[in-house]
Amino acid sequence: MFFSSLLVVAGVLVADVPDTLKTAVVVADKGMIVSQSDTIQITNQVDVSEALSRIPTLIVGDYGGAAGTKSVNLRGFGSSHTAVYVDGVRVNNVQRGQQDLGMIDIGSCSGIVVDYAQNSVSFNTSKPKFGSGKFAGSVKLRGGSFGTYEPAARFDFKLSDRVSLSAISSGTLSKGDFPYGDNLQRKNNDISQIRAGVDVWGQMDRGSWHSKVYYNGAERGTPGSSDWPSSDRQKDRNIFIQGVLQNRFTSRYTLNASAKLSYDDLFYFSEWGDSRYKVAGFQLNTSHIVRLATWAEISLAADIQHDDLKATSYDAGRTNLLSAFTSMFRLPKFKADVSIEYSGTFDRGAKGLNTLSPSADFRYDITDALSIIAFGRRAYRVPTFNELYYPGFGNPDLKCEDAWLASLGPQWKKQISNWSVNAEAEFNFNSIKDKIVSAPSPENPSYWYPYNIGKALMYGVDLRAGTGFKKGDWTGALSAAYIWQNTKDKTPGSASYDKQIPYVSRHSLSLTLDGSYKGISLDLLWNLRCGRRDSNDEMPDYNTIDITVGKNFPFRKWGSLGLKLLARNISDTRYELSSGYPMPGRAFYGIIEYNF
Repeated sequence: MFFSSLLVVAGVLVADVPDTLKTAVVVADKGMIVSQSDTIQITNQVDVSEALSRIPTLIVGDYGGAAGTKSVNLRGFGSSHTAVYVDGVRVNNVQRGQQDLGMIDIGSCSGIVVDYAQNSVSFNTSKPKFGSGKFAGSVKLRGGSFGTYEPAARFDFKLSDRVSLSAISSGTLSKGDFPYGDNLQRKNNDISQIRAGVDVWGQMDRGSWHSKVYYNGAERGTPGSSDWPSSDRQKDRNIFIQGVLQNRFTSRYTLNASAKLSYDDLFYFSEWGDSRYKVAGFQLNTSHIVRLATWAEISLAADIQHDDLKATSYDAGRTNLLSAFTSMFRLPKFKADVSIEYSGTFDRGAKGLNTLSPSADFRYDITDALSIIAFGRRAYRVPTFNELYYPGFGNPDLKCEDAWLASLGPQWKKQISNWSVNAEAEFNFNSIKDKIVSAPSPENPSYWYPYNIGKALMYGVDLRAGTGFKKGDWTGALSAAYIWQNTKDKTPGSASYDKQIPYVSRHSLSLTLDGSYKGISLDLLWNLRCGRRDSNDEMPDYNTIDITVGKNFPFRKWGSLGLKLLARNISDTRYELSSGYPMPGRAFYGIIEYNF
C-alpha cells in the first residue's frame, strides 16, 4: 500500500502543467525496448483463453468450461516460464507458477501484447475516452449456452484535465455443465465469480502515472478429469494494489517505477481432505534510463519481490532479486539492446540460487518497409512451491530450467493508398536443459506429478501475413499465421526420447477476418492444431470456427446501443487442450451493450 500510494502522491505533486511528452514504449521491468512482439486487439472475445488463441505461438491451457482454470505459455516453455503482466506489473503465484488467467476482466482490456524476447504476455486496461463531457461509461450483459450470464459495468470520470478515474466490475454466473463424448455430461463445472477494480490515470509535464486496485472472487466446481470425475469445490480470493510511474526528470534521465502489494487465498474442498493456500507478496521494480547521446542510452534496472505462502500442510517463503544493465543504441537504420541480467532466488531454509543471463535484441531497417530483427537470451526458471513441496506429489529433487532463446527473421510493412500490407517470417531456436514437465499421476489423473526432462530442443518457423483496408465507412482486415514447431525430448535413455513435448502443436494455423460498415461488424476466426501429444500418446487434431456479428445503433445525444451474436465452435468439434479435460462443443451467446 505504501509504495503504490507513494507513486500516486508523487504523480500528483508534479502534475502542474499539461503533458507534452510523446508516448514512450518501455518494457515493464528491465527498461529494454524489444522489436519481437505481437498485439491482440480485444473486440469480441468471450474470455481470456479465446483472446489468446488468436496467436498460434501461444499454447493455452484450459481445463474446460467456465469453471476451468486458464493458463498460457509461449512455444512450449510452460506456463511457469511465461511471465504475465497486468498494466506493466507482473502477476505471479509462487504456489502454482502462474495465476489463473480467468481472474482477468478481459472486457476491460484494450489489448494483449506478446513479447517473444522476454517470454511474456501483458494485459493492458483500456484508458477512458471522453467526448465533450466529464463522464462516460457502459453497461453490458452477455448470456447464452450452458446457463451462462455475465453482467458488466464501467464508469469513467474526468476528475481534471490531468487525472481520470475508472470503476470497473463484471460477474460470471454459469451452470457450466455441457455434453461431451458419447452421451456423457460434464458436471460440477459451475462458477460464481465477481471482478472489480478502480484505476486512476494521471498525466504530468514529463510523464504519467497509473494506480490500480483490483479484486477477484470466485466459487467453482472442480470436476476432475473425465476418467476420474470429482465433486470437489474451490474458492478463490485475489486482491492487489499497484502503482506505475514514468517520469522524464531531465532530457537525459528517465525513471520508470512500479510497486505492488498482493494477497491470494485459495481454499480447496475435497473428499480427500480440505486444503488452503494463502500467499502474501510485494514487489518494487525500477529502471533508470540515462541518455548519453542522441543515438545511445543505458539502463539500470533493480527489482525485489518477496512472497510468503502459508498452506495447510506446509509453509514457504521466497525472495527474488533482479538487476539488469542494458546498453541501447538507436541509429537511423540500426537499433540494438544488449543486456546482462543478474537474478537471485532465496527460499526460506534453502541455499540461494544466483544466475547471470545475457540478452541482445537487434533490428536493421533495410528499407522503410523491410527490416531484419533478431534476439538471443538466456533464461532460468525456478520450480514453484507446488512442484517442490506439494504433499504426496511434489518433487523436491527438481532442478531449475536453464533455457537459451534465439530467433531471426524479416518483417515487411507497406501502406498502399487505403490498404496496409504486412508479412514476416521468424526462425526460432530454443534449447532447454532440465525442462520441468507435469503429467497426470498413474494413481489419480486428477493430480499431476512434476519431473525434469534432461534436455529439450525446440525450433520452428512462424509465417504471418495480413492486409487491412479503410475507406469511408468501410474497414476490413484479413490475417493468416502458420506455425511449425518441432519441440522434442532429447534426453538420452528417456522413454519419450525424440518425441514431441506434451501439448505443443507441431502445426498451428489461424485465419482471421474482420470487417465493418456503418455500424455492422463481422469477425471470423478459424484455428487448426495438429501433431500434439500428451505424456503417453498422440492426441487428436482439432479445428474450431468462431463467428461474431454485430450492429451498433448510435444515438445523437445519448450514446450508442450495441447488439452482438456470438457463435463458438460452430462445427461442434470435440477436443481437449489437456488430456482428460474436454472443452465445450457448439455454443451461442448474445451481448447487449449500452455506451454513454
